[in-house]
Amino acid sequence: MNVSGAVAVVTGGASGLGAATAALLADHGARVTAFDCGACVTSNPSVSLERVDVTSTESVTAGFDSVEWRDGPVRILVNCAGIFPAGRMINRDGSAHDFEQFRRVLDVNLAGTFLVSSVFASRLSSQPLVEEERGVIVNTASVAAFEGQIGQVAYAASKAGVAGMTLPMARDLARHAIRVTSIAPGLFKTPMAMGFAQEETAAIEAQVPFPSRFGRPEEFAELVLAIISNPMLNGETIRLDAALRMTPR
Repeated sequence: MNVSGAVAVVTGGASGLGAATAALLADHGARVTAFDCGACVTSNPSVSLERVDVTSTESVTAGFDSVEWRDGPVRILVNCAGIFPAGRMINRDGSAHDFEQFRRVLDVNLAGTFLVSSVFASRLSSQPLVEEERGVIVNTASVAAFEGQIGQVAYAASKAGVAGMTLPMARDLARHAIRVTSIAPGLFKTPMAMGFAQEETAAIEAQVPFPSRFGRPEEFAELVLAIISNPMLNGETIRLDAALRMTPR
């Protein structure tokens, strides 16, 4: 799919991986809207913003209504919205993992990805083809889906769900000419990772084979662009991790 002139939505698009993706798509000529519930503005004047809660059908529907009224049918969806609270199965005081926290992580990271994708696909299915396809969905999984660390049980479960639904979602939407892929990033410089002390950052980076550093959000965005541009990329979860395999802690 040609990005130039296409209408795109990026969830979580006001910060981190989402902001970098929204900016790059806009730089390549897409009309981009960020769905975000935590920011009033985006840092890029070329990116519009809709305040959307990805766990609410009404909010997601209203967000797409607004984008379609302003820009036309949405052809590109990139799901980057996510949260990352840590919690062990048994807390230091002996109490159990907070179940409401666990459910909230799944609601945002997994159910939110499904909901936005479902609403997007249902609207796009009635649109005409552009060349050989109607559109593309790029979801965000994580290497934690495969090597979740101590304290990541909720996050790892949510991202494993994203990876797990990639192929069946792609198969389900194939008859509508809508592609679905996921990216599983490793360590990236996002707001989630900026709280580490310098010594912690150096120790974490030393675990990464090559290049031994945190990934740049722009590198994630470049993979999104490549996926959108290549119609043979479908039904796959692509690791973007510099050969990192996470240790237990």
